[in-house]
Amino acid sequence: MHPFPGLVSGRDMREIIRFTVNGDLTETGVPTHYTLLETLRYILGLTGSKQGCDKGDCGACTVLLDGEAVLSCLLPVQEAEGRSVITVEGLAAGPHPSPLQDAFDLTGAAQCGFCTPGILCSASQLLSENQSPNREDIAQALSGNLCRCTGYTKIFEAVEVAAEATRLGLAPADVLTARRSSDTDSSTLAHFQSPQIVTGK
Repeated sequence: MHPFPGLVSGRDMREIIRFTVNGDLTETGVPTHYTLLETLRYILGLTGSKQGCDKGDCGACTVLLDGEAVLSCLLPVQEAEGRSVITVEGLAAGPHPSPLQDAFDLTGAAQCGFCTPGILCSASQLLSENQSPNREDIAQALSGNLCRCTGYTKIFEAVEVAAEATRLGLAPADVLTARRSSDTDSSTLAHFQSPQIVTGK
């Protein structure tokens, strides 16, 4: 029972937020104290974006807000009002992974997958602005995303493969084959992880 009947605490108050999420116009009621991350995960059921440190240190919660990578664990959901949010679930156009997601899968860049959604969103912004990034560009773009598994080498390679594939209109598997060995058939390349890890679905 509420300690003061008739009064509503700040944590019980809700408001209506209207914004576009992965291309869909969304209107939903949210607690006023919620962050964008909490709204995505616990109201809308988009659990691809991960709740890690809750302090903006790890980058696992990164999403795109009007095309810009932001830390959704620090962003009050009210800041998304009337704006466009893209999560890892929305990076692919249709049922198949995007070239970036496919490249992460093929190179083994995802590993445990916890940091992957945030890294994919940060890398997506980079590739939307620079289709020929060098290693320094990639490292700078991903400097706010922590990964404990891969040592970043495979992550950097995945972004390079995705960039080249997009630039040349090729499949990431064909680009990776050319980079690794002229004797390797792209059809023999194995996907390291299940598609759910890189798509968030």
